[in-house]
Amino acid sequence: MSSLQTPPQPPAINYVAGFLLVGIAWGLTTPFIRRAAREHNTPAHPLLSRDDVKASWFKSKVFGAFFAVLDLLRNPRYAIPLLINLTGSVWFFLLIGQAELSLTVPIVNTLAFLFTVLGDWWVDKKVISRNTWIGMILSIGGIALCVQSKS
Repeated sequence: MSSLQTPPQPPAINYVAGFLLVGIAWGLTTPFIRRAAREHNTPAHPLLSRDDVKASWFKSKVFGAFFAVLDLLRNPRYAIPLLINLTGSVWFFLLIGQAELSLTVPIVNTLAFLFTVLGDWWVDKKVISRNTWIGMILSIGGIALCVQSKS
């Protein structure tokens, strides 16, 4: 007779590392993506100056958006953080298949918020206000309560 055995659970450190990796990938890259997009100057494209494109509002908007996105993706200051951010989404997808969903989503989103604040401080030299520090501490406390309630 064969008995159904549950597969062994990975150690908790694997989940913690996964949560941190996704939080860093989502949060820390956001300020870099924002700065690269803000400082990006889209070069003029010959197609946009054609008379048939200028005459059509739809064509000018579609081609303009297409070339703007294409130029951003060619910019390594934008593309590399975007790639890391999207990799975090893949890690998140793999993580929710293993960890409990009701813990994974709030933990990862809170960590993304925390790392976004730290990234803004690092990239844009933004001062972290007292209220933001309080919010960060309360967020961590809320996650701790969620984890404690599940154990």
